[in-house]
Amino acid sequence: MFKKIVVGIDGSELSENALRLACDLAGKYDSELYLVHTPQPHTVAFAMGAVAGYHAVTTMPSHLEVQEACEKVLNSGREIAKGLGRDITKTHTGDGDPAKQIIACAEQCGADLIVTGRRGLGSVGALVQGSTSQNLNHWAKCACLSVA
Repeated sequence: MFKKIVVGIDGSELSENALRLACDLAGKYDSELYLVHTPQPHTVAFAMGAVAGYHAVTTMPSHLEVQEACEKVLNSGREIAKGLGRDITKTHTGDGDPAKQIIACAEQCGADLIVTGRRGLGSVGALVQGSTSQNLNHWAKCACLSVA
């Protein structure tokens, strides 16, 4: 049923839950797993180990800090999948809107399903602009599953 599953992760607990569920589905359907992470400068402090709710960053992170945070999130995702007996087929990163990057990956690999957390590390701005999961449900050409 699901041969290729794309999972959007951002380091949040809900995105990790989404990955665990995707791994379970991948085991049932012998699916390939693709991880997508689109680093956002305002979430780098959290990804690098700051406590939840830490938003007192006075300067934007450097490009190197953003890349380090990105690798940390992807490595964590790989470890979660490995711990559940699944391998990640490929990872995808990019700049800009996470929903667009997830959809681009899904279209490139011919995904049957996109799995994301219902809420991630997004800011209050997501309330105005729309959340990643809402945008995925609106624009994706395959099934989408939002995990709480």
